Amino acid sequence: MKGIIKDTGDYKRLLSYQKTDVIYQITYYFCHNYLTKGDRTVDQMVQAARSGKQNIIEGCAASATSAKTEIKLVNVAKASLKELIEDYEDYLKTRHHRQWEADSREFAAMRQLGARHNDAEFFMNIVSTRPPETIANMAIILLKQADYLLHRQLQRLEADFIDNGGFSERMATARRQKRGY
Repeated sequence: MKGIIKDTGDYKRLLSYQKTDVIYQITYYFCHNYLTKGDRTVDQMVQAARSGKQNIIEGCAASATSAKTEIKLVNVAKASLKELIEDYEDYLKTRHHRQWEADSREFAAMRQLGARHNDAEFFMNIVSTRPPETIANMAIILLKQADYLLHRQLQRLEADFIDNGGFSERMATARRQKRGY
């Protein structure tokens, strides 16, 4: 039997973490360059983006001893990003900007970029040259991609728990094996 404490792995290698790091950096830039200083939305959007990223980190760290906590925190990350999608959509609606349709040329191009790249520097080079409505649309697509990745991550965590059990079960198995039952 392997040890009872799981290896938590390197969260920085998770595509979901990489994507949420990009989203956090874009959101920070967007909020501090295109929203009014002192607007509560700035803090809410930055915190939602940060929560998406940080809860993945915390979930990975908790995974050593608690599958339940890991699953909860990954789901909190997912929920925070859903909130952030709504904030970006509200930005576009309240300023009468077009949200890219799923069949539009812009949507398809950004979706491809998002599928090929998870490097914040790559996206920040693009963002720094675009108007706010383009940045908001870019962020929405990246957020939807992160949502999909987190959904898949939750499915994997669920399957892993069903197949391998949790910390308490590993502890009990280790004790039984030590006692010879």
